[in-house]
Amino acid sequence: MAFSVTILGNSSAKPTPSAHPSAQVVNLNEQYYLVDAGEGVQQQLIRRGINPLRLRAVFISHLHGDHCYGLFPLISTLGLEGKRTPLDIYAPAPMGDILEHHNRYFCEELPYEVKWHEVKTTEHRIIMENSTLEVWSIPLRHRVPTAGYLFREKQPSLNVRKEEIKRLGLTIAQIVSLKRGEDITLDSGEVITHDSVTYLPYEARSYAYLSDTNYSAKAAERVRGVDLLYHEATYSATEQTLAKGRGHSTTAEAARVAALAEAKRLIIGHFSSRYKEKQPLVEECRAIFPNTDIANEGETFYIE
Repeated sequence: MAFSVTILGNSSAKPTPSAHPSAQVVNLNEQYYLVDAGEGVQQQLIRRGINPLRLRAVFISHLHGDHCYGLFPLISTLGLEGKRTPLDIYAPAPMGDILEHHNRYFCEELPYEVKWHEVKTTEHRIIMENSTLEVWSIPLRHRVPTAGYLFREKQPSLNVRKEEIKRLGLTIAQIVSLKRGEDITLDSGEVITHDSVTYLPYEARSYAYLSDTNYSAKAAERVRGVDLLYHEATYSATEQTLAKGRGHSTTAEAARVAALAEAKRLIIGHFSSRYKEKQPLVEECRAIFPNTDIANEGETFYIE
């Protein structure tokens, strides 16, 4: 199954001519999830070939404009496009009140339901789950209540080797038992252990989104072993005092989180507009965590 992250925006609050504020799309087996919704997110979705009607849910990290202002025109556009199924929005309070007032004044006749689910930013727990995915909230340390998100694929069922099905003459019931990890007994009395005829089609994968935050060792622990980690890196390594005062992280701190989490790969974004060149920032990270890249706008990162 495909598992990827497409970057729609990677800048911080101050607008720039060439970059959009925070927004990403997680794609797991053609199920699309929007993570943060900075200004212009609906245009960015279309520009990247992603139909907004395919969004299953939206996850907002916190209620600063550069992370949520794009949500409201998106809600309206989805109505104009004929959306009928509910749109689930996961966000901290008081997003429910904000959505209620917005819809009352601007989207009173929406043809679909907007369903807000409160994310408690002090809790690390599953907030959404379906047959293939679970999403966890990750408490972060910013100037307002903020949560990161961990997208964790569920472990797939075992597959039974086709040649063994034919050789042993397995029934559907026996195949189902083996796929559940159970041993079976044939009519002959022979015991077939599940591990002798099955295999795991792929290892479960994971992606963590750690948005605006000071350095947090706890957040690192909560995403330990993650395949792909996005961590904000608003400031260069020399600006630690400034970053701490504004509730943000430096490049070095982002890299330290990746190392502590034993992540396989780190991508960084949410850059201050003061940095015209991004390569020096990624090199600061690589000095601590070599497998680091920039979350370039428009780029898709595949999780293998």
